[in-house]
Amino acid sequence: MIIVGCDFHPSWQQVMIFDSDTGEISERKLVHGNGEAEQFYQGLPAPALIGLESCGNNQWFVDLLERLARQVWIGDAAQIRVSYVRKQKTDKRDAAHIVKLLIEGRFPRVWTPDSEVRDLRQLLIHRHRLIQIRTKVKNGLQHLALNRGMQKKHRLWTEAGQRAFLQLPLPGWASCRREDLLRLLARLEEQIRPLDEAVEKAAWAQERARLLMTQPGVGPVTALAFVLTIGDASRFARGKQVASYLGLIPSEHSSSGKQRLGAISKQGNSFMRMLLVEAAQTAVRLDEGMKKKYQHRCHSKIKGIAKVAAARKLAVRRYWMLRANTAYPEIVHNESSSRCPMAGAS
Repeated sequence: MIIVGCDFHPSWQQVMIFDSDTGEISERKLVHGNGEAEQFYQGLPAPALIGLESCGNNQWFVDLLERLARQVWIGDAAQIRVSYVRKQKTDKRDAAHIVKLLIEGRFPRVWTPDSEVRDLRQLLIHRHRLIQIRTKVKNGLQHLALNRGMQKKHRLWTEAGQRAFLQLPLPGWASCRREDLLRLLARLEEQIRPLDEAVEKAAWAQERARLLMTQPGVGPVTALAFVLTIGDASRFARGKQVASYLGLIPSEHSSSGKQRLGAISKQGNSFMRMLLVEAAQTAVRLDEGMKKKYQHRCHSKIKGIAKVAAARKLAVRRYWMLRANTAYPEIVHNESSSRCPMAGAS
């Protein structure tokens, strides 16, 4: 069997090749632009295993390996680096270290989504980016209105507010800016509307997303994003692992029996974490159980901490909804009853 350790870079890659049958080891530098890398992997004898660190802008390379029917493993870059004890770091050493981890069975492989999940993720990310641009445009229009003494806040976007804003006298380039931003806002609304419909259609088409939407405060966007981010819920043994995966647990620096906890680690999907916090703010108004716990924390903690705690609670509950295939009313009853253990609990 051929085992390849790949140190990937945008324009080239350093590979270390190990032949388990002969024990022969060789190394090469492959350039992407001239097709050298593609020719190399096409000529690899089967079976072949290729390992590389998780990094950005390598999706074309992973697609190439899958198209060539090569087995590709993507590893956790942080864990790979931690297992490397030497101070000398070079591309050749990195590729050799990946091969060593693959041979010894210590390669920290991470879960990778399939092509359909990746495509739906692009839909959510594209919609989110356009909404961020729309927010900046709206903030610019609010700034123009406030500078002329018009303070309407959210009422600026009503029909009456827009009429009053258009009649507001603005001098020089401020008037030009208003017209350009209003045209840009209308264009963004046209682009976001079909994306909203596509997200809602995709969410209702998935049984697991429909299950999550039974939770008050959880809409199609958050439900679909959670399903696409978590994947198979059974790969997590408990809810704490899901909270850690999403970066919703406190950072810790404990030693000599003394525990020191800090802010949340923020290690994980920042987009999903943002959606959870937004959904939690709605859930604490609609869900009586979460509302009581949220208000209780607000008495002793700042609201930011209470919101993150509610988001963590929401993430763990969604995990158990997927794991136990149970809708909202029943999952809340199971949480409050010691005679109804969660799925997989001993």
